[in-house]
Amino acid sequence: MNKSERKEQLFQKIRGGLIVSCQALSTEPLFSSYIMARMSFAAQEGGAVAIRANSPSDIIEIKKQVDLPIIGLYKVDYPDSEVYITPTMKELDALMDVNPDMIAMDATNRLRPGGIKLEDFFTEVKQKYPDMLFMADCSCFEDARKAQELGFDAAGTTMRGYTKETRGISIPDYEMLHRMTHELNIEIIAEGGVWETRQLQQVFNEPILSAVIGTAITRPREITKRFVQAILEGRQEEEQRKIHEAY
Repeated sequence: MNKSERKEQLFQKIRGGLIVSCQALSTEPLFSSYIMARMSFAAQEGGAVAIRANSPSDIIEIKKQVDLPIIGLYKVDYPDSEVYITPTMKELDALMDVNPDMIAMDATNRLRPGGIKLEDFFTEVKQKYPDMLFMADCSCFEDARKAQELGFDAAGTTMRGYTKETRGISIPDYEMLHRMTHELNIEIIAEGGVWETRQLQQVFNEPILSAVIGTAITRPREITKRFVQAILEGRQEEEQRKIHEAY
């Protein structure tokens, strides 16, 4: 099966469905390839159409547990760059060894480790691995347009709100998603900021390929914090109401 056929087959499997991101960093309680594999299995049973996974070790374990397409990435921090999602060829080579269905990488305009530009890096990547499918993790419309020009197979809104230029912007950014899906020809994957079912329904009002949810499903510490914060905010609102009533 050639690249075009594999791309068509993969996109048919994930179109209109939910991709669940199963990731845990070393600073998180669920940091374990086995746990991420079980989390992926639970996502599969819940109806997920694909898994987005971080690191070769996690991908190996997840493949033992689930029969779903895997979008692989490799998060590594470098001191001379803000790019951490599959930042260099070293991480990409490691991902190729475990053969995910598609590889995701940072596709912002930030310099990669060693001062390398995205276009130079991706040109080298395509020459080395011409048959792999690639997802561009973007922060803005311009990133997605550049990804289309460079030949990425899909673009995600993954980095919206996570770069200096976009930090503080409310996500999901429905306006940007609308523009991407109507002005570009590349397939768009909505990712970032979806906590409620109504938000998920709204992103699917646009002609996206699929949507990714991570934290709201697979990070119980963050989910718990959100509910605890809701309790505190509710108490504060009640206290303010009583103060106003007293006057």
